[in-house]
Amino acid sequence: MSKSANESDLHAIEIQLGRAPRDIHAIAFRCPCGNPAVVETQPRLSDGTPFPTFYYATCPNLTARISTLENSSLMSDMNERLANDAELLGNYHAAHDDYLAARSALGIAVPELADTSAGGMPDRVKCLHALVAHSLAAGPGVNPLGDEALAQVDGWWQNGDCISRRAEQRSEREESSK
Repeated sequence: MSKSANESDLHAIEIQLGRAPRDIHAIAFRCPCGNPAVVETQPRLSDGTPFPTFYYATCPNLTARISTLENSSLMSDMNERLANDAELLGNYHAAHDDYLAARSALGIAVPELADTSAGGMPDRVKCLHALVAHSLAAGPGVNPLGDEALAQVDGWWQNGDCISRRAEQRSEREESSK
């Protein structure tokens, strides 16, 4: 269940991303250490840009592990399975519908995004980050390919507190640039 982001969350997300967060609606999932890991982003950014990625992974421990998966053959394998497995394709379409419904529940009309979710849904795999973020936010059993990718990054949070590590790295960079 998502929860509004407070100032501490927004500060943590800024450290995670290395930039100010944009148009965060809520925290959709927290890392076991308590830091935000997935946020819900407004479907229309404050500058007017449509933004289809409603669930956005922010934790660098998580995104690094997902990036490693994206460099493997996993996405190609998933796309091949989608092309040959009607049941999987149907479940993936249902995940797409869930994603659209969650974003629509905000009540912010963005006609440009009416049938657009993220990650390649409903018929291909284009971004595992979006699929894993959806799985973490929606819970198990909603996005079958997101769940599958998430299982392969099990223990992603065990790399330590990303906020402390990133804050130290930022301080070191600022100090060395003086």
